Amino acid sequence: MLQTDFARVPRLQTARLVLRGLFDDDAPEVFLLRSSPLVMRYIPKPLEVRPEEGLRMVEEFRSAQAQGESIMWAITIKGSDKLAGYIGFWRILQEHHRAEIGYALHPDLWGQGLMTEAVAAVVDHGFRRIGLNSVEARVTPDNTASIHVLKATGFVQEGHFKEHLLVNGVFTDTLVYTLHTPLHRPG
Repeated sequence: MLQTDFARVPRLQTARLVLRGLFDDDAPEVFLLRSSPLVMRYIPKPLEVRPEEGLRMVEEFRSAQAQGESIMWAITIKGSDKLAGYIGFWRILQEHHRAEIGYALHPDLWGQGLMTEAVAAVVDHGFRRIGLNSVEARVTPDNTASIHVLKATGFVQEGHFKEHLLVNGVFTDTLVYTLHTPLHRPG
């Protein structure tokens, strides 16, 4: 079984980003993301409507981390400590050495390759430091930007579930993309 100890969230860096643990002070930005119809249109969760929900989400992320069930990072642009998005393994299946990645980014920053940098850094950390064997991501077929990010970081589509989730009264399909660790492969 995979041993997860996320008492301390390690700082990760890319060419343009710093990924750090979430703080209570990040709650307003988390709320802005989770209350944005644009950001949430592909995330099958209800829009947050009360600002205090941002702090509740930060606390839930940290509580799940303390249990070893997930690990989340704030995405910040180098030179600024303000949360621009978040990313992490929001569900870790310890017995299978597998995790599901999830992320959100402020729309003003879309289309710049920032999420591709963040996904690559988090997945690398998952394989090298956490000991994951595989990482999966679930997306709707019309979320072409996220599919592009996943493909750019080496994920391949492994599944297509028809009318998998009921989102805002509409049954939507789910695509499952997976990346397996390159660390234990022969050749």
